[in-house]
Amino acid sequence: MSLSRPGDTRWSSHYRSLVSLCSLFDPVLDVLEIIKDDTTLMHAKRSEAIGLMMRMETFEFVFLLHLMIKVLSITNELSQALQRKDQDIVNAMTLVKISKMLLLKMRDNGWDNLFQKTSEFCIKHDIDIPDMESLLQVQGRIKRRGPVTHLHHFKVDIFYAVIDTQLQELNDRFSEVSSNLLECMACLNPCNSFSAFDKHKLCEFASYYPSDFDVNDFVMLEYQLDTYIVDVQCDPDFLDLQGIADLANRMVEKKKHIVYPLVYLLVKLALTLPVATASVERAFSAMKYIKTALRNRMGDEWLNDCLVPYFEKDVFDSIDNEAIMMEFQKIKPRRMTL
Repeated sequence: MSLSRPGDTRWSSHYRSLVSLCSLFDPVLDVLEIIKDDTTLMHAKRSEAIGLMMRMETFEFVFLLHLMIKVLSITNELSQALQRKDQDIVNAMTLVKISKMLLLKMRDNGWDNLFQKTSEFCIKHDIDIPDMESLLQVQGRIKRRGPVTHLHHFKVDIFYAVIDTQLQELNDRFSEVSSNLLECMACLNPCNSFSAFDKHKLCEFASYYPSDFDVNDFVMLEYQLDTYIVDVQCDPDFLDLQGIADLANRMVEKKKHIVYPLVYLLVKLALTLPVATASVERAFSAMKYIKTALRNRMGDEWLNDCLVPYFEKDVFDSIDNEAIMMEFQKIKPRRMTL
């Protein structure tokens, strides 16, 4: 076993890192002990090791460790589902609802179990457990609030605060409107002979785009969907499709986009939804590698130009480096040959 280093662009990696830290708690402390006693190392490294040891051997660190493992375990399946390019939107939205339910359940009934696990871990590793009814010794600005007990600090200031923050994040990213929008969009999925097809939800999906569908279009769309679903379910060319993108390509190949223009418009709108895939999340994660402290004044156009080759690595790996250099060579006269 080894410590898993958290990745900047993979949410579930932090969960694995905390789990491995919990499993290797004693070996980590042993390594820090060796660094602390190694006189050949710089004083700064040894001081950092001492500080880490002092922090890790506290009840608050162990409590936070177990709290975050529990919170991230609840959202781990959701995080992995959202990172898949070929994700199932309906199942992803179901995982959002489940995550919210489990977090609320944890907020209402999870304190005792978490405190018990933390206490057992502290006893096993000889870490002092503070008296929850005693007053917390605080300094600085926090002291102005007045005296608080350890129980209030851990339960209200940390336990409730972390769960509320996670719930707020889920509500912000997956509001009721956006979740409903994705569920409606999933009805276009052609898998399993269009088993997810729901005419009423697709009409509701169109209602989110009043600028693209006028009053007459809404009436015509309902009847067009009736003909469309019978047509594609009877056509063997539409039985092997794996996603909405395949559906769009097949409709163009078979000229169905001309026969069913309103349905094809729904398909195009579904494909342009950025929240439908994890592409936007991965793009934002990649920004930290492009817009660094040394390049913090990049304009939007230059940032976009840099992000495209970084993010679409599969495409740019197929382009020969010689072709890229020749293209830059032709842009303007240069003093040297690239």
